[in-house]
Amino acid sequence: MPIQLTAVFRHVPGGYVAFVEELPGANTQGTTLEEARTNLQEAVALVLEANRTLAEEELHGADVIREPFKLTA
Repeated sequence: MPIQLTAVFRHVPGGYVAFVEELPGANTQGTTLEEARTNLQEAVALVLEANRTLAEEELHGADVIREPFKLTA
């Protein structure tokens, strides 16, 4: 079963703010709920990519093992 995260959308003047409860830094906004949903998908991808880049930089030259990891709930 794929991992399931929780998206939170809050109606504010001018649209919606959105974040993922389980993933700090994955937050965004949109004029409409659909725009906020789309932007949140991108925000999650960017947070994961940034975290990967930071880890690769920190571990550069280190003797490490990398392998696919599947999370099941």
